[in-house]
Amino acid sequence: MRKITRYPIEGPNSLWQVYSTVSYWKAIRNFIAIQIARYCPNLSMKNWIYRRVLGMKVGQHTAFALMVMVDVFFPEKITVGNNSIIGYNTTILTHEYLIKEYRIGEVLIGANVMIGANCTILPGVTIGDNAVVAAGSLVHKDVAPNSFVGGNPMTVIVENRNE
Repeated sequence: MRKITRYPIEGPNSLWQVYSTVSYWKAIRNFIAIQIARYCPNLSMKNWIYRRVLGMKVGQHTAFALMVMVDVFFPEKITVGNNSIIGYNTTILTHEYLIKEYRIGEVLIGANVMIGANCTILPGVTIGDNAVVAAGSLVHKDVAPNSFVGGNPMTVIVENRNE
């Protein structure tokens, strides 16, 4: 079960009301920083942007591949442990703007986690230490430590795998 907080809204859909939930200038600053980080080939500089500009918690030796897209409105709700790899073109979301509500949830990614290319991680998800997420997966629920998961929607392929 994802750990999200729901905020009901009145009037037009919640995306039309986004700037009542997050500052317009924060969104602009984050968008620019994210676009720089997406194309940056230097992992240390990329992690500096994530930590210092976006407020993410990023562990030592964590690697974000080219084109990773982190949440533009609430990147500070993303935590990634030490020595993890986030694969090419993966999207990490901490918000969902829907018709009658919006939802916000932290994304916690453990240490020594491998996330394959082109994954989408939804708000409120925890991925345990030493987990592996196959390329192209939709991570819509928590992933246990030492698990190998994959697919759309994600399913457990191997539990308690040994290296």
